[in-house]
Amino acid sequence: MTPTNGDTAAPRVVVLDGGFSTQLSCHVGHVIDGDPLWSARFLHTHPAEVVNTHLDFLRAGANLIITNTYQASIDGFVQHLNVTAEQARDLIRRAVDLAKQARDLYLEEFEPYDQSDTPLIVGSVGPYGAHLHDGSEYDGSYADNTTVETMREWHRPRIQALVEAGVDLLALETIPCQEEAEMLCELLRDYPNIKAWLSFSCKDNQSIAHGESFQKVAKKCWEANPEQLVAVGVNCCAPSFVSNLMKGFNDDRPHDPIPLIVYPNSGEKYNPQIGWIDRDKCEPVEVFIQEWLDLGVRYVGGCCRTYAADVSRIRNQVNCWRDRWRFKHTTNA
Repeated sequence: MTPTNGDTAAPRVVVLDGGFSTQLSCHVGHVIDGDPLWSARFLHTHPAEVVNTHLDFLRAGANLIITNTYQASIDGFVQHLNVTAEQARDLIRRAVDLAKQARDLYLEEFEPYDQSDTPLIVGSVGPYGAHLHDGSEYDGSYADNTTVETMREWHRPRIQALVEAGVDLLALETIPCQEEAEMLCELLRDYPNIKAWLSFSCKDNQSIAHGESFQKVAKKCWEANPEQLVAVGVNCCAPSFVSNLMKGFNDDRPHDPIPLIVYPNSGEKYNPQIGWIDRDKCEPVEVFIQEWLDLGVRYVGGCCRTYAADVSRIRNQVNCWRDRWRFKHTTNA
């Protein structure tokens, strides 16, 4: 589902889903923070609620749903669920099956439907640091003392499980450091029939979490595997960072722009000791959407602390932007 430009049609914008654990909390009745498996534990304990969470996002207007596997890993499931390695692989495959169940239920509600617009199932591949449960995923510091080979061999089995289970796309997401990002672009070549997007976590409006320049690293990664990457961008950062991160990204590629993806969190900050803070200082994600689309973003959604209701508001802003785009280009024709 790569956005394309027609001569008369507005550019295609793909609306992503929102924060999975955030919406899942509406079904399980409590906030999901602090667990070493985070929301991935619920693949084992609450599969029906996982399906319903995906369904919420589809009904809200998402063009795709991302599997509940950000914090899933073979080692993590073995350690924290007391299962075998093969059972852990089955849990990752189950995540894809649950997403497919949600998609089937959604499509049943809208039969007959346009098959060209069938929602995609996207396999979430979070960073190596997430499974360490020591906060290092937030600054990428694990890259300073972890070999690339260690990270590769940790990622490989869950990517394999997601691909085998039939995802349409991979989300290499919330990556905080250059070394891991480059490794994932290389590892992707082992699965030549699958495509992916690559999105970074950023600590400010210029740098990824580990400190490298977002634009330099993102462009380098794109150039390393343009055949399989469908977009590069940012996720789970403050919405206020996004515009400066995106500005000028494609100035040197006016006729062949790199597709950009953005799905920030609510703007709240996560403190590993006490949870999410600074809610009262946040502007809603939807107020930024039209500006980001003007900057060339073509995949847009939400991450942590964004709900299905936020996805509906994002969808509305996308529709407004497309109407404005059509009016402008019809008037200028």
